[in-house]
Amino acid sequence: MEAMRGADLLAEYLVKEKVPYVFGLCGHGIVGFMDAIARRQDQVKMIGVHQEQVAGYMADAYFRVAQRPVATFTSCGPGSTNLVSALACAMMDSSAFVAITGNVPTSQFNRGAFQETYRYFQADFPSVIRPYVKRSFQVPRTDMLPLALRQAFKTAVTGRPGPVNLDIPLNVFVEDADAAAVPDPDLWWRGIDARMSGSPEAAHRALDLLVNADRPVILVGNGGVLSQAAPELRTLAEALQIPVAHTPLGAGMVPSDHPLSLGAVGRNGTYPANQAARSADVLLALGVRFDDRVSSAWIPGYTFEIPPTRLVQVDIDPEELGRNYPVHLGIQADVKTFLRQLLDLLKPERDGTRHEPWSRQVSRWKREWAEFNDRPYRPDGKPVKPEYLIRTLRKILPRDAILSVDVGVHHNWIVQQWPTYLPQTLLQTWGFAAMGFGVAGILGAKLAAPERLAVALCGDGGLLMTSHVIATAVEYEIPVTWVVWNNLGYVSIRDLQLGAFGRETTTMFTRAKTGEPFSPDYAALARAYGAEGVTVTEPGELGDALEKAIGSSSPVLIDVLVDPEAAPVATGTWQLPPLPHPEPNYPAASGRITEPPAA
Repeated sequence: MEAMRGADLLAEYLVKEKVPYVFGLCGHGIVGFMDAIARRQDQVKMIGVHQEQVAGYMADAYFRVAQRPVATFTSCGPGSTNLVSALACAMMDSSAFVAITGNVPTSQFNRGAFQETYRYFQADFPSVIRPYVKRSFQVPRTDMLPLALRQAFKTAVTGRPGPVNLDIPLNVFVEDADAAAVPDPDLWWRGIDARMSGSPEAAHRALDLLVNADRPVILVGNGGVLSQAAPELRTLAEALQIPVAHTPLGAGMVPSDHPLSLGAVGRNGTYPANQAARSADVLLALGVRFDDRVSSAWIPGYTFEIPPTRLVQVDIDPEELGRNYPVHLGIQADVKTFLRQLLDLLKPERDGTRHEPWSRQVSRWKREWAEFNDRPYRPDGKPVKPEYLIRTLRKILPRDAILSVDVGVHHNWIVQQWPTYLPQTLLQTWGFAAMGFGVAGILGAKLAAPERLAVALCGDGGLLMTSHVIATAVEYEIPVTWVVWNNLGYVSIRDLQLGAFGRETTTMFTRAKTGEPFSPDYAALARAYGAEGVTVTEPGELGDALEKAIGSSSPVLIDVLVDPEAAPVATGTWQLPPLPHPEPNYPAASGRITEPPAA
């Protein structure tokens, strides 16, 4: 047998999978793998980060943009437990990467070796991450590597995508393996067609419901994005003249400036999206989880009224069908494939006037919302107004630019107010919502699409957690821009505290003795890491700073002092029972909607 080390077999498989990058952090448990990749840097580039969570966020964002997985590498013990939040974000948002984790040598299993988790089960890292990966493969022998590798990559991307773990003891990386055993992914899994269709009967029923509805609405979520179903969705919506709303993760499936686009539903959704969704008699939901923020905490009448709205729910994951709302028709299917089924059934002679009264009503809601958002605000106000920051950034960035958003009040603003024109251009962590994703993920996004501009809009809190990503961008010459929404604290939680308990504590950045507001000099911090750093305190400085940043070939951070008292208008609600839920404060939606649906 021609022999190679286990790490070389693994590296050769990554080459055959055409994995362009591996992201990770060095450690004793993974050095064998790092050596193998180092000898293949012309085929698989290794990028070292300064905290393992960042590697996971980069890999997650890479998949969201490129729709193909890369790998991470982390060492034993804390090296891999630091990855858990990133795995959870990917798992909750159906994003895929392969996490290669080192472990202690098999000869030391269950002996309490350095950084071994052993008190329940030997070398027990897979149990640590069990809820947050699609599958974990522990590989204690080199002859198990080929099977684990091909199964790991297949599992990650087929069906509902998700992160997969390969947990490999140190000795397996350096022991001999059969060089002829490197699997060929083209033979083993790339020929698998996992795009399941709905039954012909279900497709006919769904189309009949849409065609004969008086007030139909299409709602598209992340499942539509993952399916790459934007062309089919737009064709169907235009053919039937049905308005389209989206979840935050479904942004860009229909361009925001399209006449049928309603914007996002839910807590921080738009008025026309929430109003149309709750007024619909038939709702076609495509790859939607119906979580609490999308649904206004499932409280009837704020975003949805199911029933009496008849829900047609399409999802590749049968566990999501009927999870939070009763279904009139539930269909397990790939979104793109199912939409093609509907398009094949469309008849050219269909009556195109049935939905005209509904279209006119929806158009009125859209006009009202547009007029409301054009209301005067202080573009010269100090600190900078959120509306001014968002509109200035949107005006400067091209339609295909990638915006990676972190977690915080700025995210609420973006969900409601950011026009998105293409899928996979607004990146956000939704299900797990870990701070730091937007700050770090932008590096992976830029590597996935080097020809496009890449900007991270992040809160000051998220930046403080993960500022070391700036050093990584400098080290590897990744030209991204961070725009820091500096509002001096965790403002979304402050507002929650004030609403529920009437006081704020430990949410705003202050000096403990004096209560004086405190803000690090983030621009100086960026310069200390080797990037360009700019501070914006005057609204008039913002446009020039952004233009220069996106035109730079180097990493740039722009620190913008933003009004901490400004909040986006609420058109839906959100509840943390038993705390009371706030009512919408958008004028037309306050006190719930009273106007009747269109006839």
